[in-house]
Amino acid sequence: MSAQITSDTFGSKARSITVWIACIIVGLIILAGGTGKLFGYGELPGQSIEFLNVIIPDWLGTPAFYEFIGEVLFPWVLPLIETLLGIFLIIGFVPRLMATITLPLSGAFLANNAWTIAQGTNKFPDCACFGIWEEIFGIISPLQSLFLDIGMIILAVVIIIVYPGKYLASRRCLTRLAGKDKAGK
Repeated sequence: MSAQITSDTFGSKARSITVWIACIIVGLIILAGGTGKLFGYGELPGQSIEFLNVIIPDWLGTPAFYEFIGEVLFPWVLPLIETLLGIFLIIGFVPRLMATITLPLSGAFLANNAWTIAQGTNKFPDCACFGIWEEIFGIISPLQSLFLDIGMIILAVVIIIVYPGKYLASRRCLTRLAGKDKAGK
């Protein structure tokens, strides 16, 4: 019986560590993208605007709609969502839910980068994914960003599948802080 408990304990620890590492990696990438765009307010990646022009139906592509995208969605909403997702993943606040939310976001980034690559590297040599951080740490190409997106999707799926708690459970330290884990489990 004790061998079974030890084996289960080791498996649970390994799962926790795997998820924790995945959360940190995905969280840092998304946090860097969000804060870089927030601090670099007004920087709109040209490839993203052109990509939206291709996929948005003509009846929806009104001047007001594009103004919303250029003045609200890209400079404020998207970076704020990325920043919050990154923070929540890093601290372990409902990681399965945060990873689930990360999937369509990363999928949209992946589609944008795939389209950008298809347009040719001469037209869009960098992805403009990390805002002002690219000025400090250097730019990455759309191909590098595509691989980063694929990696984030894989890690998000790992978080969703491997996380040892319930779907809406947070890391134990957070539940203890909230006073909901009275037994210390």
